Amino acid sequence: MIEFTCDKFANYKSAFMKLFNRVCNLNFGISIAYQKRGLKHNNNPIERYNGKIKDRIKNIRSGFKNFDDAKCFMDLRRTIHNFVNPNQQLNGETPAKMAEINLKLGRNKLLSLIKFVRDNISL
Repeated sequence: MIEFTCDKFANYKSAFMKLFNRVCNLNFGISIAYQKRGLKHNNNPIERYNGKIKDRIKNIRSGFKNFDDAKCFMDLRRTIHNFVNPNQQLNGETPAKMAEINLKLGRNKLLSLIKFVRDNISL
């Protein structure tokens, strides 16, 4: 069964109860430093990810016009995370490289990735 883990923010619990209560389990009230206490789950990675998204959205003054705009934004964020930005926990490598997806992007990874998509995907 799918399991959600969240901190003590009450809105998470009420949203979970409305949407997922019948098909998932909820670990509610997990502190950020949970792993330090020897337990399985830790809230730090998702809190950091949510903070980065929130910071970036603040800079988009006009907001998203529709759902498709928001989806494109999140797809781009995921692509940059997986192919461009090195990860400290992966010893400075990208998740794509650790998954052995080697596109040979070179020094300017984002520009090379855009060119790779342009040249290899027909729309």
